Amino acid sequence: MIVIGFVACGSLPAFAEKLTYIDLINRLTDLEQLATLPMPDEKCTQWSSYDRASKYDEKSGNYIEWAANGDGDGAIRKEEGTVVMAEMDGPGVIWRIWSAMADEGHVKIYLDGSDKPVVDLPFIGYFNRENEPFTRSGLVHETAKGQNCYVPIPYQKSCKIVAEQDWGRYYHFTYTTYPKGTILPIFKQDLSPTESIALDKANEILTTCGLDPAGRRNGEVIEQKAIRIAQGEKATVIQLKGPRAITALKVKMDLPGSPEDRDVLRELALSMSWDGEVQPSVWSPLGDFFGTTPGVNKYKSLPMGMTEDGFYSYWYMPFKRNALVELTNDGNEDRTVVFTVTHAPLSRSIKQLGRFHVKWHRDSFLPADPQRRAIDWTMLKTEGRGRYCGVMLHVWNPRGDWWGEGDEKFFVDGEKFPSTFGTGSEDYFGYAWGDSTLFSNCYHNQTISMDNVGHISLNRWHVTDNVPFQKSFEGAIEKYHPNRRPTLYACVAYWYQAAGQTDPYRPVPIEQRIGYWMPHHVLNVEGALEGEDLEILSKTNGEVYPREIHGFGTLGWSGDAHLWWADAGPGDVLELSVPVEKTGRYRVETQLTKTSENAIVQLYLDGHKLGSVIDLYAHEYNTGIVPTGVLDMGVHELSEGEHKLTVEIVGANPEAYKAYIFGLDYLLLKEVQ
Repeated sequence: MIVIGFVACGSLPAFAEKLTYIDLINRLTDLEQLATLPMPDEKCTQWSSYDRASKYDEKSGNYIEWAANGDGDGAIRKEEGTVVMAEMDGPGVIWRIWSAMADEGHVKIYLDGSDKPVVDLPFIGYFNRENEPFTRSGLVHETAKGQNCYVPIPYQKSCKIVAEQDWGRYYHFTYTTYPKGTILPIFKQDLSPTESIALDKANEILTTCGLDPAGRRNGEVIEQKAIRIAQGEKATVIQLKGPRAITALKVKMDLPGSPEDRDVLRELALSMSWDGEVQPSVWSPLGDFFGTTPGVNKYKSLPMGMTEDGFYSYWYMPFKRNALVELTNDGNEDRTVVFTVTHAPLSRSIKQLGRFHVKWHRDSFLPADPQRRAIDWTMLKTEGRGRYCGVMLHVWNPRGDWWGEGDEKFFVDGEKFPSTFGTGSEDYFGYAWGDSTLFSNCYHNQTISMDNVGHISLNRWHVTDNVPFQKSFEGAIEKYHPNRRPTLYACVAYWYQAAGQTDPYRPVPIEQRIGYWMPHHVLNVEGALEGEDLEILSKTNGEVYPREIHGFGTLGWSGDAHLWWADAGPGDVLELSVPVEKTGRYRVETQLTKTSENAIVQLYLDGHKLGSVIDLYAHEYNTGIVPTGVLDMGVHELSEGEHKLTVEIVGANPEAYKAYIFGLDYLLLKEVQ
């Protein structure tokens, strides 16, 4: 019997936690908890309304419709007139609910198999702060059109979430599943007085931010040091002996005004090494480390911020034997930086704690699979055991247009299909509809957005909804616009990993950190007759209109626009006026547009064919639209006055989607001597 007992116990976790609702509330502000290594079977996953056309086929190993973008209405299934949004086994906690369009239709949460919902509210009722306990602005808020709710909703055995008609569109439910044997309370809207007080206290911390949420620790030491660092040199900020933890890091320095401060904060690089490791676990340009870039952008969040008093970080950074913090100056001028480092004794065994990792990169470790590589941009890829805790994303988007249609995808412990699959980049960062309004919150911030033109900087901190991993983690976000557009991403990833485990990222040279955000100059072909400016003489069918092209992925259209003819078909004809200033012989050149929907056309000038038919089909998975390049239509005698360009749709490529579209960038008449 004793032997049987030991075998049975072997299937249970070594330590089965019992957590009260107040314990869960405390985790809303507990940055130290993030350093604890995850238990086996601890997982954080997400149900969302992502487009279910995106699939992984195990037999072929292919990713199907991987860029599918109908993300508003996806669900697990329909059931008796309702939509099943989420379904999970316990013990678990819903940590985050988000929506871009929460409406009046009811969303009901059923826990532990009960046929009576524990919450039954209009979906907007989870977010409008009119229903307890979803009333506290630090935890429940609308941010740049995105609805967010961070009130913990625990369950012991199971959770099922269903929506009635008119609930709205777009949703995320992010939740942690704990090891079997973990004891959790079952959520109820009517909190006890003690629970309400605890939630009020957490809300106050999350609303104000800027101070260490742990308060002053026993044995805490604060050291301040002004570092004068010469150009091209590396300086030691502090060396510490362990076991201890750095609990706060603050920086203050005199900086030039914007935009000169941008290069300075990229030229200075911060690194931290734990327990004598050869490669630092932390490496980042100094400004980026503090959660926003480029330059100084004031904001306050729970773990990080930039304020009038300088930059702060309250990430918990434990070490066993020693810690080394260094600063490198890769710029051309000497700099002075004042560091304030707070460190304290450990409050738990170092064996339970991972090491803090932070890495900055551009385009590192993109997926090898070509189907994924076409759309997924890697934020973090590492092997080992730990917790993913957040990211700062910097986007350089000089041509404007919406850049962030892409979904976040988290592949944990070798998953082929991600256990977190989002609905849009802005949705991941807690806002919606590409809104460029700046916002500052405890867990998510938009610190720069120039109406989505130029620089954009965002961060998202996974505090309660951190993602545990045992073997590996790969976090990606879809990137629709390619680098050549240019639309360029850089990011800082934040995570914990077990001691002795390294990550694959290495310091990035200064040449790749600065100077790549150059303004976009619009191409204008000298002397061109822009298609969007030509007079329309007649059309047999469809709609003809000017269309800006700057939102698409390839450079090369004159004036960043073209003439667009849509909703026509084979046999339809479009006639355009071509003005000629003086009589002469002209070489006629043109540039057209190719997409997967474009037609095969025949061009005519004054009723005479211009060459043979032109197939305007192009399968461009990532960009969707490309210019043809210059097409030579021959030399023609043209008299002064108006001439007529005729476009006839004659068919479509067999591979094309039969929309029979035509796009004209320009005509160019080159006089021939």
